[in-house]
Amino acid sequence: MISGARMALHTHDKFSKPQGAAMTTAPNPNPTLGARSGGRILIDQLLCQGVARVSCVPGESYLAALDALYGSPIDVLVCRAEGGAAMMAEACGKLTGRPGVCFVTRGPGATNACHGVHIAMQDSTPMILFIGQVDRGMREREAFQEIDFKSMFGGLCKWVVEIDRAARIPELVARAFRVAMQGRPGPVVVSLPEDMLTEMAQVADAARVEPALGAPSAADMARLGELLAEAERPIAVLGGSGWDAAAHRSIAQFAERYALPVATSFRRAALFDADHPCYAGEIGIGPDPRLKARLAEADLLLLIGGRLSEMPSQSYTLLGVPTPAQRLVHVHPGAEEIGRVYQPTLGILSTPRAFAALLGGLTPPPAPVAWDGAAAQAHADYVAWSEVPRVLPGEFQYGQAITWLRGRLPKDSIVCNGAGNYAGWLNRHYRFHEFGTQLAPTSGSMGYGVPAAVWAKRQFPDRTVVAFAGDGCFLMNGQEFATAVQYGIAIVVIVVDNGRYGTIRMHQHRDYPGRVVATDLHNPDFAAYAVAFGGHGERVARTEEFAPAFERALASGKPSILHCRLDPRAQSHGRDSAA
Repeated sequence: MISGARMALHTHDKFSKPQGAAMTTAPNPNPTLGARSGGRILIDQLLCQGVARVSCVPGESYLAALDALYGSPIDVLVCRAEGGAAMMAEACGKLTGRPGVCFVTRGPGATNACHGVHIAMQDSTPMILFIGQVDRGMREREAFQEIDFKSMFGGLCKWVVEIDRAARIPELVARAFRVAMQGRPGPVVVSLPEDMLTEMAQVADAARVEPALGAPSAADMARLGELLAEAERPIAVLGGSGWDAAAHRSIAQFAERYALPVATSFRRAALFDADHPCYAGEIGIGPDPRLKARLAEADLLLLIGGRLSEMPSQSYTLLGVPTPAQRLVHVHPGAEEIGRVYQPTLGILSTPRAFAALLGGLTPPPAPVAWDGAAAQAHADYVAWSEVPRVLPGEFQYGQAITWLRGRLPKDSIVCNGAGNYAGWLNRHYRFHEFGTQLAPTSGSMGYGVPAAVWAKRQFPDRTVVAFAGDGCFLMNGQEFATAVQYGIAIVVIVVDNGRYGTIRMHQHRDYPGRVVATDLHNPDFAAYAVAFGGHGERVARTEEFAPAFERALASGKPSILHCRLDPRAQSHGRDSAA
């Protein structure tokens, strides 16, 4: 028996060629096509939707779809575990704005993939997970690895559908792409019965889906202008998804014209240039107290794209629930999110892209504005907060490594991370500049950094891609380093090893002092791990060893791991621990 219904996939040479962004054109629907298998129809629909790349862990439940990928222009990344494969698809959604696509088999494949689906849901990322399913004639018998996916994923994604006939594949795949992108973006799960994929059908292809996107009305923009003119302490917070480079530029221009302080939400720092004179910093876990105070004292909060969920809202304490003390303008593409937690003064149903495009039509109040100098002070506070890391116990100064990378990496470098205390130094001291340069889960999911980096480097082979991971974080999906080696994807992984689940240990010390249990880790030699897989690996014990090791990693042209040993007393970017 093959464990987890997984089988080896021998990829065609075409699959090994990196491709850039998703296709911008698609074949026209052709009603004269002859009979095709369900698997062929499915892959043809992905081509129609502009899919250039998919991730997968193969299984016999969807062999007909795998066969249709043979000789296809679609680049296939064969992964080692479904969690990593699903995270790669989620990273694709973040980078491209169109659904990332992942294939897994039923049972253990689907359950493992839940990890990536949950990230896509909480991060509002368009993604489609295709799951091979048992034959239609075996349903409801608890056949081998059978799961009722509508029950399993019903509360975890935007839509779950099982395609019961091959002739319906174009219809339902097109709908899946639309649902994933329209309104608040998110994941869709599509179940594929094995016998449906081998069924022959004659059916026309569907056209490429372009989602219907909300945009502000003239009245919305006029009211926003009035609220800004009446404000004395306004601030904007950027978050969510549905952005692009043009929106990134438009928001910056708007902030300049209004001299408006702009903050970014948790792990959305790449939505605004950190060097911009209006940037106030990231509001997330352990933010600058001065930024928290600025938000709490604001009389107008312009929330664009985000939900201001638990982490950025400081456990829903920053704003009053349901009615904030501040006047709140909430711009969001999902109608269900406006007023879900906070009742806004003005709710605007719009994507960030459409909203940002109209900001140029607003006329700032006459200078000097009531908040004159607030943006400059907010930026000065941010620079002071992020500039110099504190001295840590031990010989490896992790904060200094971050600040060195801050000056060393090109501005278009893509920086990835999962979850853990190690990410706090990155969030505080690294500075993002360009759109699409940060891949990190707002859901706080461990194990994300390595698979996200693999996908990002495959998508953009000419850009530097660095993944940060704690020791516990790395070991959750570090096997995808093998995927990087297989395809020659030269990522650099910085493993920050403190020999423990640091975040949980910190909470343990706080809530149950002197009662340490289940948070220690005995770790392997991560540098040797890299070499064993065919990559480049080095151990970094002292601060001065980091920069030359990083340069050697880049120069190697191989996937690389730098194993950095952090003193366990370096509890977080803000404090130490004695234990």
